[in-house]
Amino acid sequence: MDKRPGLRKRLALELFRSIRRNRAKIHELRTLFWECTLRCNASCRHCGSDCHVSSAHPDMPVEDFLKVIDEITPHVNPHQVMIVFTGGEALVRKDIEVCGRELNKREYPWGIVSNGLLLTRERLDSLLAAGMHSITISLDGFEEAHNWLRGNRRSFECAVNAIAMLAEEKEISWDVVTCVNQKNFKDLMLFKEFLIEMGVRNWRIFTIFPVGRAAETPELQIDDKQFTWVLQFIRHCRHEGKIHVDFACEGFLGNYEGEVRDQIFHCDAGVSTASVLIDGSISGCPSIRANYHQGNIYKDSFIDVWNNGFKEYRNRKWARKGQCADCDMFRYCEGSGMHLHDENGDLITCHYKRIE
Repeated sequence: MDKRPGLRKRLALELFRSIRRNRAKIHELRTLFWECTLRCNASCRHCGSDCHVSSAHPDMPVEDFLKVIDEITPHVNPHQVMIVFTGGEALVRKDIEVCGRELNKREYPWGIVSNGLLLTRERLDSLLAAGMHSITISLDGFEEAHNWLRGNRRSFECAVNAIAMLAEEKEISWDVVTCVNQKNFKDLMLFKEFLIEMGVRNWRIFTIFPVGRAAETPELQIDDKQFTWVLQFIRHCRHEGKIHVDFACEGFLGNYEGEVRDQIFHCDAGVSTASVLIDGSISGCPSIRANYHQGNIYKDSFIDVWNNGFKEYRNRKWARKGQCADCDMFRYCEGSGMHLHDENGDLITCHYKRIE
């Protein structure tokens, strides 16, 4: 399969390009992440936050985050803005339900990204009673591979138990995410069947980009041939129809666009997605470097920053340099995801160029 998009796909890409530009112009907020803690009960080899069981940075008080919510409420339709608790591990906080109930009162849907270590039956019932709409559980292969990546010998068992509980729930949206690496790559076919047997209907697959700890561990990176195989595997799964598989919103994928994700590639950061980080920083998504933070809730108005900031997120002409300078796919890619740019604005890795 030629990695370059054919004529029909280019027409679709051109259409989506105009849609994306209009989205950037109107920048309707649809997803707001809250990095509510840097504490974590795992020690993931690929973690970009350098989280620990006891973080030097205190958790942000619920009332501080709710001030942001109350500020944006007159400017948005709460039913169309998803609030996502992330960390660290959000469930180390005992007051998630307190914030969740307040969001529920304000009619905002909310969800959590979790490693599952603390998701007991009692805690799940408590979260559901507080109005939780969605949850994502990380499961990175079978027991040896998962526990190796997560740095906790109980991690696999707890994540599987969490998934088993969620499979019995009818009123909540949930999915499983997997970071593909050298330790779990060879087992992806069997792992897919394992997930299906557990009742998983939605599965998102990521690769690990070489930043922070991840750049120091060779086993975390798959090579270009393996990367291409992963895309072919996802495409096969989607045709097969036994489980809905999506490749993450990491980067432009040429002729695989429209075949391995539900949408054509676009980076929503700063366009429809924002984050409030642990120190109050306002960003596009929690994975983006501090160089691209746009303000701070403790000294700036969030809604003013959202309406008048995020210039480099919404106009990506600055990214046309380095390996992107002469690429004929830049008009569709626009320099890939914002989280893949270093402190100088240079692209760290190009998914399109990895395709063989």
